[in-house]
Amino acid sequence: MPTATVYNMAGEKVGEVELSESIFGIVPNASVVHDSVKNHLANCRQGTQSALTKGEVSYTTRKPWRQKGTGRARAGYAGSPVWRHGGVAFAPKPRDYSYALNKKTKRLALKSVLSSKAAENEIIVIDNLKMDEIKTKTFKTFLEKIDVNGKALVITREPDENIVKSARNIPGVATTISTILSPYEILKAGKLVVDKAALEKIEEVYA
Repeated sequence: MPTATVYNMAGEKVGEVELSESIFGIVPNASVVHDSVKNHLANCRQGTQSALTKGEVSYTTRKPWRQKGTGRARAGYAGSPVWRHGGVAFAPKPRDYSYALNKKTKRLALKSVLSSKAAENEIIVIDNLKMDEIKTKTFKTFLEKIDVNGKALVITREPDENIVKSARNIPGVATTISTILSPYEILKAGKLVVDKAALEKIEEVYA
């Protein structure tokens, strides 16, 4: 059964906790994780790109020169896509790139990335993750004590303003809550810093 080290807010090891085999101990499915990441990136696209087609450019429709006898190529109008400043053939237009994945696929992708993190010993559990005040320096010192010096995802059970605002100015550190975990965000993070109460909620929701 996978395990994770438990620390307190002073950065001291206080024990170990067993992780749920059904969530943190499965064989990761790389194909499903890939599908989940593609879906996330597609859903993030704004789709606001736009260009003018040959029917939308502001040009006269008068024929530039007569059809024959000039020695030049035939030309019908100045807004042609083959001309400089002409319209764009098959121009991109605003569209929605988002699409849905089924629930089982999303659940399997999440379990796969969590299991991968557990196998690589990149899950750190905090006995009682709490900040008495909004203080970036204090939170950064805490992360350094638990050997988190790069990218990290901090997971709490409920939204905690003190933790969110203390962590948001630390490069590479993001925060979320236990009920809206994203496989993409977990993959991006080097380590997962999980409140013990949040871990219990994860095992309750996703078991």
